[in-house]
Amino acid sequence: MFFQIKEIILWPRDAAREPRRVPFIMGKVNVISGVSRTGKSAVIPIIDYCLAAGSCSIPVKTIRDSCEWFGVVIATSSGDKLLARREPGTQRSTDEMFLMEDVEISEIPMRITKNTTADSVRRKLDELAGLSNLDFAAGEQESGFDARPSFRDLAAFTFQPQNIIANPDVLFFKTNTYEHREKLRKIFPYILGAVSAAGLALQHELRRLQSNLRRLEKELREAEDVSARWFAELGAKVSEARELGLLVLPQGADLTREQMIERLDEIVKRTDLTLAVTVATISDAIQELNELAAEETTVSHELTTLRRRLTEMNRIQTSASNYHGALQVQRDRLQISDWLMRHNVGGENCPVCGGNMDSADEKLRELHNSLKSLEETSGINVEIPAAFDRELQRVQAEVNDVSERLKSVQVRKSALSNRSQEARQNQFQTQRAERFVGNLENALELHRRLGESSELKTEVGNLRAREQQLLTELREHDIDAGKRRALRVVNSNAGRLLPALDAERPDDPLSLEINDLTVKVTGANREDYLSEIGSGSNWLSYHIAVLLGLHQYFLTLSHSPVPSFLVIDQPSQVYFPKRMTIQEGETPEEPQLRDQDIEAVRKAYQVFGKVVAAANGKLQVIVLDHAPRDIWEGIDGVVALEEWRDGRTLVPTEWLA
Repeated sequence: MFFQIKEIILWPRDAAREPRRVPFIMGKVNVISGVSRTGKSAVIPIIDYCLAAGSCSIPVKTIRDSCEWFGVVIATSSGDKLLARREPGTQRSTDEMFLMEDVEISEIPMRITKNTTADSVRRKLDELAGLSNLDFAAGEQESGFDARPSFRDLAAFTFQPQNIIANPDVLFFKTNTYEHREKLRKIFPYILGAVSAAGLALQHELRRLQSNLRRLEKELREAEDVSARWFAELGAKVSEARELGLLVLPQGADLTREQMIERLDEIVKRTDLTLAVTVATISDAIQELNELAAEETTVSHELTTLRRRLTEMNRIQTSASNYHGALQVQRDRLQISDWLMRHNVGGENCPVCGGNMDSADEKLRELHNSLKSLEETSGINVEIPAAFDRELQRVQAEVNDVSERLKSVQVRKSALSNRSQEARQNQFQTQRAERFVGNLENALELHRRLGESSELKTEVGNLRAREQQLLTELREHDIDAGKRRALRVVNSNAGRLLPALDAERPDDPLSLEINDLTVKVTGANREDYLSEIGSGSNWLSYHIAVLLGLHQYFLTLSHSPVPSFLVIDQPSQVYFPKRMTIQEGETPEEPQLRDQDIEAVRKAYQVFGKVVAAANGKLQVIVLDHAPRDIWEGIDGVVALEEWRDGRTLVPTEWLA
């Protein structure tokens, strides 16, 4: 996919200042060189963040404190696009983004505001890459690495930060985390083109179909097991129906399976089951037993009603008793008014002041009259009617009588049952017949579902046929063969580049192991993984060879979703390691160069230039390095962009003031 970086842009927090623009040249090896702490290692996080990364990895303090927005202009086959994202502040990221599209973007706005979201930008980038909408879980519950391929997953092929470029354990960007590692392993065949969108759709349908087929086959096996046992006893069912009087057949009648099922089905549909069982063998004892059973039911119902009524009356009596007790307490409290009236003869004076008490007498009479009225209306003198007690006694007597009647019926019924073996047998037969018919109904329903024309069998057969068809179509796609072919090309590309790099075993065949996401080198006596091979120069060489070999392969595909750029940070660090600590206010020193180190770094740049030149403008490489200009100057395809030395940095020094 044609997708290259035209420039990165930084908008300052000071609105009076113009944005900082760092342009790049498409189809070339762009080199930004400089000393430490000038912002080189922030270029990859800025591009990644503007391409809708999940979190912001841009270094804090100087860069994030002085910038309000970060942006990147990308060139695509459908025109230029400016993607900008707000500095997240104290958050891990922000969803606020700005998007501008045009055939060519040369002028950028001085100030920008949010007009889209990170989710919308991710969807747009997915569409731009032409990624499939199908996931790898086939509609089942998916984990993070079973989700559909995303443009964000492709960052593994476009960025090599300084902690990755010479790492013996990690070959691809962000695969040091489990989720990104597993997701990349899952999508790698799709990225290589071994699985086309059509093949992925077939895989998706096959997995969903096989999941449904396994479920239905399990149901069918369970149902057939039950059905097989039932058919083995089908003759016994017919014999049992004859014994119960439910089925009349001539002796020696030989019925087919279909005829037996038909006769048993008639039994299930009959409504005169009880009569069929009892009418031929009815006797006086059986008739009397049935009458006693009916009488027992009636008497039991009557006794239940009387007991409920007795319980309610006892509850009323208890409540009335409690109520009268409370009323008596109230009446005792009202007696004070009578006592005061009996001792008031009139004409008394106040024993304290000697004053006249006529007005108080009047108030006392009003109080006495009010209390008497309250006593009359409160029902203190009202008693429970005597009729209630008579009714209570009558109900109790009826409960005793009905209880005796019930006992009598039960005694007669028990005696009759004990005397009549026929009656007991009939009761048992009736209950047995009812259970038999219930079980028979379920068995017949199961058979109808599992017959020769069963819908479940038909559905399973159709799914099996479709499964074979999909397997045939997938064999035609031959995903494993396609993956092997793709890896052979990638390994061949990397193998041709390796002798031009500073590797100890340039002639030993190498292979990209996508299951382990590492490189394996085959020697004369053994195979070694990248982590088993020593020296930072080897690790650097294999990283460069494999990443460039992959991009060479991607360019040969009719359509590849991988962006056609690669950003590499500090490839020369294994030869010119920077000082681990720099004192406050100290100017970083230039690395001390040796001839053999210079030659090794120059080899890497020559390989960059050779691969990019052969791509004819379809591939862009951006290198951020300590190495000064004189190391790589003059190499075909390599162009110098900016030198971040002598006070020149990614963030202008005046912004910091």
